[in-house]
Amino acid sequence: MALETTEIQERLIENFGSKISNFDQSKDIFTFEVDSDINTAVILFLKNDSIFRFHFLTDLCGIHYPDNEENRQFAVVYHLHNWYENKRIRIKSFLNGSNPEIKSLSNIFLSANWMERETYDFFGINFTGHPQLKRILNMDEMISFPMRKEFPMEDSGRTDKDDRYFGRTTTNQPIVK
Repeated sequence: MALETTEIQERLIENFGSKISNFDQSKDIFTFEVDSDINTAVILFLKNDSIFRFHFLTDLCGIHYPDNEENRQFAVVYHLHNWYENKRIRIKSFLNGSNPEIKSLSNIFLSANWMERETYDFFGINFTGHPQLKRILNMDEMISFPMRKEFPMEDSGRTDKDDRYFGRTTTNQPIVK
């Protein structure tokens, strides 16, 4: 019997109530939002349930929404995959903008370790319970988080870059060699 999204939705609401919301089927992926305080409980339920069997964490990433209200400025997005039914789901948890933190999944999925470190490195989202949460790609001395919207795109004082090579001109200026 094929795993239906209505069954996933009904069982999640039955087990977690109003802490799960905004169910949506977009193309081939079923999406819903989870309160950040129950993210590990929901994911463990989806992984360990004998019917659902979402045993593979495909991706984990962060998003910054600076124009949202304070308690929804950041989100962590999880993509889980059930190989038996070839079913994918997306789970989104919104976080507080002044102190974005959520429980780590590194003890549930080993692959979450590096993905959480990358999300911390670029967005500053703290994964509580992570065994070694530190920068993974940027320098340790860096004090900002480059994927946040307040981070400047480029250094305006750079002289080694000609914007015309990147299609950033408003007029058709010839490139002189």
